[in-house]
Amino acid sequence: MFWKKWFSGRNKQAEPAPGSVDLRAVVISDIGMARKNNEDAARFIRPAAMKERMSKGCLAIVADGMGGHAAGEVAAQMAVDLVGKTYFQREELAEESLFFAVSKANRAIWQLAGKNARYKGMGTTCTAMAICDKQLYLAHVGDSRAYLFKKGQLFQLSRDHTYVQSLVDQGVITAEEAEKHPEKNVLTKALGTRPKLEPDIVAVPQKFEPEDRLLLCSDGLYSYLSNEEISQLLLADSLSEAARQLVELAKQRGGHDNITVVLAEHVSEEAFRSIYPTEEIR
Repeated sequence: MFWKKWFSGRNKQAEPAPGSVDLRAVVISDIGMARKNNEDAARFIRPAAMKERMSKGCLAIVADGMGGHAAGEVAAQMAVDLVGKTYFQREELAEESLFFAVSKANRAIWQLAGKNARYKGMGTTCTAMAICDKQLYLAHVGDSRAYLFKKGQLFQLSRDHTYVQSLVDQGVITAEEAEKHPEKNVLTKALGTRPKLEPDIVAVPQKFEPEDRLLLCSDGLYSYLSNEEISQLLLADSLSEAARQLVELAKQRGGHDNITVVLAEHVSEEAFRSIYPTEEIR
């Protein structure tokens, strides 16, 4: 298993303003029980500079790549790298910056796939969440998901870009039927599969408050766990323990896909001072 905790800048742990709250997060990406390589990628970015955090917040990203000859890995990593970098480079507000960031990643993946035969047909999902204090801004393409866990309830913030979800939206099948549909993993939208696309860009109406938890994940997680089971595991005292339990249960259920989880929560200034800088564990 390979996982990362992204708590602060890699070189120096910056301190929040007196009396403020900050964020901590855990990122786990696991190859699962059947795949030979991991085509998921994920990151949590917390700018070290207070000024940058105040203007653009923090950013959580999950990408689930597709394509042969390890092309899915390439597409997913490009999405995470480019969306993270471009978002913080842009001077616009969060929603516009997310749109430009996802659009740039889409073009770059499309162009590389067109130039290199090894990468022909590659693409990736991309679900990114800008966390600006209590306000959440979502950018979403594909079927990775974003959830908000608030007061014991799990809210799905993203909507799957899949053929089966379109059937549900049209009333052709029910949500229960969709879970067992043989084409439930057929995407209708993915980064890098066309030169231009329209990502979902949403200012989330629910506020991200203390005691809430934010979850981003690939379909390798939610395909094996019900909303009730996810909610129960998110009650764990430790953020890292909640993330580990989510991944382990998906693996126990079969783990036929890569499994990636990003969890984030608010933390008080006092608790923040006890957090270690970024860790990488193999």
